[in-house]
Amino acid sequence: MSGAQVVEHPAGISWVLTGEPMQRASHAVGDGDGVWLVDPVDEAGAVQRAQALGPVRAVVQLLDRHPRDCAVLAGRLGVPHLRLPDAVPGSPFEVRTVVDVPRWREKALWWPQQRALVVAELLGTNEYYRLGPGAVGIHPFLRVLLPGALRGLQPEVLLCGHGLPVTGPETPAAVEEAHHRARLDLVRTPLKLGALWRAR
Repeated sequence: MSGAQVVEHPAGISWVLTGEPMQRASHAVGDGDGVWLVDPVDEAGAVQRAQALGPVRAVVQLLDRHPRDCAVLAGRLGVPHLRLPDAVPGSPFEVRTVVDVPRWREKALWWPQQRALVVAELLGTNEYYRLGPGAVGIHPFLRVLLPGALRGLQPEVLLCGHGLPVTGPETPAAVEEAHHRARLDLVRTPLKLGALWRAR
């Protein structure tokens, strides 16, 4: 496994495998009273840094086909593995249903006090998602369906399952632009994905 880039942000830390084409991203979110690992990849140094933030309360899996190392880490740490939860007990998060169809069931976490949004697959920040000039993009397979469950939240911390975090006052506009641009990006998708494939 390639080394992970660890990024600190107001909601905790993220570790991103920037050496991979899809740049899998994992997150530790919470405060001193508790930390939740979200869609984690078992990268030893990053997990240790996550534990330093506070006691780990649970491991959260936000996508049905995204098990990653959730079960392994939950077992090792002796905490619950919450797969597609409707709620995260004892946490500051609201759980939002993003997609609920066969073979694609996805949840997201919204932390109102921190204005932090944790998304598994709908939104992303790597090249696979960002077909246009924006910092955030919609998953190519969801650009027609275009779920609206996360619109209007105005996050200032965006943590995605793929790519580096996006934070700051420009984040809400970047997320909204991604939704507005989604169907236009359908035209760009074959060209961009072809270029990414040739560059592998």
